[in-house]
Amino acid sequence: MLHTITKIKDIDERKFLDIYAEGNAENAEELYPEYEPAEALAKAEASFREFLLEFFSEEGNTYYILEEDGVWVSALRLSATGEREYYLEALETRPDLRRRGCAKRLFEAVFAELKKGGGFVIRDCVSKRNLPSLRTHEACGFAVVSDVGTNYIDGSVNERCFGLEYDCR
Repeated sequence: MLHTITKIKDIDERKFLDIYAEGNAENAEELYPEYEPAEALAKAEASFREFLLEFFSEEGNTYYILEEDGVWVSALRLSATGEREYYLEALETRPDLRRRGCAKRLFEAVFAELKKGGGFVIRDCVSKRNLPSLRTHEACGFAVVSDVGTNYIDGSVNERCFGLEYDCR
């Protein structure tokens, strides 16, 4: 089942944090090295919650979450950047469920949902070193359109990333 979430109150926090556990653990280690691991993780998760409040305050920002057998398995967030244009961030699958096609099923469900409103385009910025993510994107119809990635929210560019696009217009 696909969950389309536009308000923070609609997030099941525990299930959601389980998807992003690895990223929060990495952030805890990097951003709060002076704290014990449990306290650092709590700080990273609190920071993530603050980000979510800001993210959901913007019109058109949406998290899509794939649920299977009662478990939230994979998620991504889309920010509206224009008429039927979106910027994709934070594609993530629970670490214990990777390499099982969860992200592909999530993409398929999101594409089907967005197609209900007509054509659309999704842009993304993926690290050149993140080969599993690059392969997943390409297998789902994304094309590399630039040797540098662009963050379509703040306009910054990153030479360590590729710019990808899924065009369904």
